[in-house]
Amino acid sequence: MPALNLLHTESSLGWGGQEIRVLSEARGMIERGHRVTLVCPAQAQIASAAQRFGVPCVPLPIARKNLPGLWALRRWLADHGGDFDVINTHSSTDSWLVALARLGLRAAPPVVRTRHVSTAVHPGVLQTWLYTRACRHVVVTGEALRQQLHTDNGIPLQQMSSVPTGIDLQRFQRRQEASIARQRLHLPERFSLCIVATLRDWKGHDDLLQALQGLPQNLPDWQLLVVGDGPRRAHLERCVVELALQERVIFAGNVDDVPSWLASADLFVLPSFGHEGVPQSIMQAMAAALPVISTPVGAIAEIVSDAVTGLLVPARDVHALQEALVRLMNDATLRQRMGMAGRRAAEEQMGMDRMLDRMEEIFRNACGVRA
Repeated sequence: MPALNLLHTESSLGWGGQEIRVLSEARGMIERGHRVTLVCPAQAQIASAAQRFGVPCVPLPIARKNLPGLWALRRWLADHGGDFDVINTHSSTDSWLVALARLGLRAAPPVVRTRHVSTAVHPGVLQTWLYTRACRHVVVTGEALRQQLHTDNGIPLQQMSSVPTGIDLQRFQRRQEASIARQRLHLPERFSLCIVATLRDWKGHDDLLQALQGLPQNLPDWQLLVVGDGPRRAHLERCVVELALQERVIFAGNVDDVPSWLASADLFVLPSFGHEGVPQSIMQAMAAALPVISTPVGAIAEIVSDAVTGLLVPARDVHALQEALVRLMNDATLRQRMGMAGRRAAEEQMGMDRMLDRMEEIFRNACGVRA
């Protein structure tokens, strides 16, 4: 089949699972022989990361829904839009700018909108237009998000596809014992819990710290590895001091070698309470054969099978989270069984090729007839 020429747009200035998926998918498509270009703000973190991923990047002022961004994008699409087969938009701002900028252009490629989060879309005529008339297809990262858009906003199911993010199963394969991984990272030799997430409020770091502060004394000596950075780091560091957890919580910040940090852990925790699709960090933890404690928010329950690959607790329920922690911290056999089940699930459902196959099919279908 002929190679595709794909254009991704991303207005987000931050860094997290969404931006990583955009670049991972783009790199995967490039490795398959397709041509890929990313348009994003010059100051966005994804712009600097694109070079590391080998993804060509065009800087345009699309961080906000305003006229300068709209005119810049329209001029660029007027000059270059005919070179592309599909435009794949990712955030609300760039989706609106693309939808308006391409109006009336003779060589405007069809649009596929990828929606990464479960945040509710406000109902209304304009949003309906954006998700139906302004794009050829909508991709979501979990079936729960697809059903939510259909129920709440009336988007036809046949115009949407659920394509969970794929991960590199080889990279996240567990290759060594946790104690050896801890030595390599110069971490104390303790039972280690790990959370990998941007430090945003809805990721549940505060709830996790509250749950850990009240753990009983008869548990293994433990520590929490907080991998990731973000706007709430200073707040969380203050919480650690207030809860007298300074000796037990390690802030790793953003790290390039996430697999090594997962390998150093005995248990993965992500008590999110909003906005999630399918968090990549949970899939990575499962690929690393770690049992998972999380919540049934967004599409998390589609990958974490309660009592099989981990434990699901109600969001914002610190007591239930604490009980789940105690149960798994005290039961090495259960942790091992859940971890191995998680690895099998990752191999069957979460590989990068599975995502790329589905996205390639969607892109080809979308550009079968020019909009």
